[in-house]
Amino acid sequence: MAARPIWKGQLRLSLVSIPVELYSATKSGSRVSFRQIHKPSGKPVNYEKVVAGVGPVDKDDILSGYEFAKDEYILIDPKEIDAIKLETKKTFELAQFVEAREVSPLYFDKPYYVVPADELAQDAYRVVRDALRASGKLGLGQITMRGREYLAAVKPCGDGLLCETLRYADEIREADPLFSDIKDGASDKDLLDVAMALIERKSGPFRADSFKDHYSIALRELLEAKRKNRKTPRVATSGSPAPGPTDNVVDLMAALRASLDKAAGKGAAAKPAAKPAPKPRASRGAAKKSA
Repeated sequence: MAARPIWKGQLRLSLVSIPVELYSATKSGSRVSFRQIHKPSGKPVNYEKVVAGVGPVDKDDILSGYEFAKDEYILIDPKEIDAIKLETKKTFELAQFVEAREVSPLYFDKPYYVVPADELAQDAYRVVRDALRASGKLGLGQITMRGREYLAAVKPCGDGLLCETLRYADEIREADPLFSDIKDGASDKDLLDVAMALIERKSGPFRADSFKDHYSIALRELLEAKRKNRKTPRVATSGSPAPGPTDNVVDLMAALRASLDKAAGKGAAAKPAAKPAPKPRASRGAAKKSA
């Protein structure tokens, strides 16, 4: 089954807009999951919304409660929450660039592959990829998905680009209170030498496939053995259209030069020229400049 993009839009670098699609870089289906089954009837177990002393309740009578004090809640209609959800914006603008080593691993959350939406987008896509690779920097911006705005970083990944959502600063727990009981002092030199030698002996290139999830392997072996065993109890319980071509008629060089002039605070009128410079053609995604 072909992978489906979880987001479609424009990756924007100043005046250059590149039609792209985002695909999840991880697979959730690789882990074993179970469904609870009622043994006497062989039917799946469903869960009802119940209230103590009342019993099952209608979902239309359920509100969202925010606990502002112990056992005290503000009641909010779910429709009010839906009303303030951000619409899925179609532009992901790279607003800042930082050294890759400046961003702590604590901030990285979920990875997505960034793929050019069509063949016309590949030239500009490669320029951004190669520029990030040569500079050793990450592009930072904000992207809206599923009604929420995420801080995200874009960086080279093999032949393409990787987008990783980042946690906001207020989502990171301070480490100092947890490490405050660790006493200061230098490590014993002999012990340190032994530890360093051990690290050196076990050093090597990173290969993720050299590590196995032993629990998942054992669980799958158990399930396969159960499947083959006829004595195992059994019960029987009762797509998006392809995207059309995206127009991308960006004059890449002109747009990049215009972006550079804009960043340097130079206006086109300030440059003496015998002939007026031709206006760069912009894609429909780049028709509006961000503030």
